[in-house]
Amino acid sequence: MKILHGKIRGKTVELEENPGLADGQEVEVRVPAVPERGVWGEGLRQCAGAMAGEWTEEDDRILEQIYQERKQDTRREVPGE
Repeated sequence: MKILHGKIRGKTVELEENPGLADGQEVEVRVPAVPERGVWGEGLRQCAGAMAGEWTEEDDRILEQIYQERKQDTRREVPGE
């Protein structure tokens, strides 16, 4: 079983690569549609404001605290070096 990608052109499927089968070979074809790929990051942009109406100053404070904690150096010195 090999999965190939292609495009429908009327009643013909135009494959992106050679299937490696003899011309005239009978095959079974299943045609699930591949969802269109959107622009990278578009999904994030669409949902970015989903919680805007519920966001509070406390949420801002928590995020700022997390940001500041991540900036702290948490490495320890190795004795003897």
